[in-house]
Amino acid sequence: PAKKFGGAVAKKDPVFELQGGKKWSVEYQNGNSGIVIDDTTIRQTVYIYKCENSTVVVKGKVNSITVDSCKKLGIVFDECVSVIECINSQRVQVQANIKVPTVSIDKCDGVQVYLSKDSLDTEIVTAKSSEMNVSVPQGAEGDFVEFPLPEQFKTTYDGKKFVTQMTDIA
Repeated sequence: PAKKFGGAVAKKDPVFELQGGKKWSVEYQNGNSGIVIDDTTIRQTVYIYKCENSTVVVKGKVNSITVDSCKKLGIVFDECVSVIECINSQRVQVQANIKVPTVSIDKCDGVQVYLSKDSLDTEIVTAKSSEMNVSVPQGAEGDFVEFPLPEQFKTTYDGKKFVTQMTDIA
């Protein structure tokens, strides 16, 4: 008999809970725009996994936030003391209301990052990702201006070392 690959994946039950007092777990949410995490501490992390067409709001200050294997997800948070990571995700919107030192985007397509006026010194680290934009507030009104992040680079050897530059292909 021929082996069958793929097939229907068992649908998992949605998860929204604080595990061990340290990790907020938001998993398998679909079409849920009312997810609010408001009882937070600086020692807690937030892990968002396999969510689709959903919005997560994190109030207060948390240690880190991870968005893993999500599609069409919005994440709005007040403050993150270390990093917000987006991994293996598509069409994700990330909004920092107060402060985040680092945004990490790895193996993602279509990530839109909105930084607050207090987060303009944020470091953004990207790898194997496309369609990334960062919006920052400018002017007296604080209107957001969008900037694309480079996806393509050119590396040349200068006789002593390799030098990498972003390319401007329009």
